[in-house]
Formats: sequence, C-alpha cells, structure tokens
Amino acid sequence: MRRATTRRQAAARGPLERQARAALKAAGTNLARLERTCGRAVAAAAEAVIACLESGGTVYFCGNGGSAADAQHLACELSGRYLMDRPALAAIALTTNTSAVTAIGNDYGFDEVYARQLDGLGSPGDVLVAITTSGRSPNVLKAVQGAHRLGMVVIGMTGQPGARFAAMCDLALVTPHAATPRIQEGHIAMGHIMCELVERAMFDRPGRGSAARRGGHRGATRRS
Repeated sequence: MRRATTRRQAAARGPLERQARAALKAAGTNLARLERTCGRAVAAAAEAVIACLESGGTVYFCGNGGSAADAQHLACELSGRYLMDRPALAAIALTTNTSAVTAIGNDYGFDEVYARQLDGLGSPGDVLVAITTSGRSPNVLKAVQGAHRLGMVVIGMTGQPGARFAAMCDLALVTPHAATPRIQEGHIAMGHIMCELVERAMFDRPGRGSAARRGGHRGATRRS
C-alpha cells in the first residue's frame, strides 16, 4: 500500500502532472480568447433567445455525441434552472426522444432525425441552437435548413473548421480552435453564459419576465 502511494506521488510530480498542467493551460488560453472573439455574439444569441421566450416560443437544441450532451445540458439549464429559482422556460433537446430518433433514422435516414422533429414541432420565431464542432454533421445541417424553412432563428455553435456552417446560421458562436475538446469547452462556456444572460434579463430585474410567465408556449395556434 505504501509503495503504491509513493508511485502515485511520483507520478503526480512527473510527466503526467506536466501534461495535465499543459492541457489545462491550453484550455484556459482558449477560454480567455472567447471574451475577445465571441463576447458580442454570445450577447446577441442571448437576445435572440430572450425575444423567443418572451413571445411564448420554444428554444430547440441539437447535436451529436458530445454536442448532443451539450444540447441536453443547455436545454435543462433553461427548462429547469441555472442560478435562480424562476418559472420554467420552454427549451427542448431534440436528442432525447430515442423512439423518435431511431424511428426517423430507420425510416428516413439518420440525416433527418432532427429536421423531421422540427417539422412537427417548430414554428416561426422559435430558436434552434445547432451544435457541431466540425460544422459537417449532416443531420445538424439538415436541421438548420429545416429551421430556416419554418422561419426560425438559428444559433450555430462550431469551431474553426466550421466556417461554412457558421455562415448558414443567423448567429454563430465559433470557438477559435481546431481541436474538438477545446471547441467543446468553448461551447459549454458560451452556452452557460448565454443561459445566465437570459435568466438575468428575464427574471432578475423589476418588471421583467412577465411575458414569459403569462404567455407560456404558443403552441400549434401560431401556425394559423
């Protein structure tokens, strides 16, 4: 037991610790760049989400793999709570209905799993937050196209490789890095801040948030 502890302590002072410190420093440098490159875009994305929610709309999220986890994470920050107790907000991750995802994937192809759901759920004025680190995920690209057809606002989250995807979106939150882990770290940081700005703007000032409390989800009647 003592020998194992000694080995662990030696490893902590050795190459693994150096690698850990280098990786943490790279992550910190990447996040510091976001303030300079993405601050305005994050504020604009928050404004779009606020406008949607205060008019009774819904914010949808989608992505694959780690980006699917981020989609679910950010949706729950709005539908549950972020930093304060307040009314729930209409936010849905299109990744979570496994029956829908597998049925649509089986019948129409995996490229359609998000666009097909939006065809049934989305309405003009809703927001889609589409997340793809590469900017090349076919099902996310199809979702963006479908959202535009429906008159939704599209907020794209991507990295340096996703310039063409960013150009497809109404607003783009682009992590200034090419490595997937650094891009994903940027996405969750920007997503958290977007949720914080939304929550503060809607519920942390006198007279704000009344529309969200009164309106609820506009539902199918908006299609008339």
